[in-house]
Amino acid sequence: MAKFSSKEKIQAVKRYLDGTESGKTIAKSIGVNPSVLREWIRRYESSGEKAFEKCYTFYPAQYKLDVLYYMNEHGTSIRETAALFNIPSYETLRK
Repeated sequence: MAKFSSKEKIQAVKRYLDGTESGKTIAKSIGVNPSVLREWIRRYESSGEKAFEKCYTFYPAQYKLDVLYYMNEHGTSIRETAALFNIPSYETLRK
C-alpha cells in the first residue's frame, strides 16, 4: 500500500464528508481498501486534522490499560477507542 500524506488523507475524508462521492468510489480512486478510508474518517471526526499529524509516541502500559478500561466500560470497539484517544493505529492497543 502506498503511503499517503496528511494532506492527501484529509482531502479524501473531505471528499467523503461533502457527500458527493461514496466511500467505495473514493477508496478505489486513491487505491486503498474502503476500511482504511473509514478509519481515516473516524479519526478525522474524532480529532480533526490533527489526527493525521505524525506522532511517534510511546504509550506506557498503564495508559494502554486505562484506554482498554474505557473501551470495556463504554462498549466501544477497538477501532473507535483508538480514534477517540487519537491513537493512530488500533493495533497499538492489541499489544
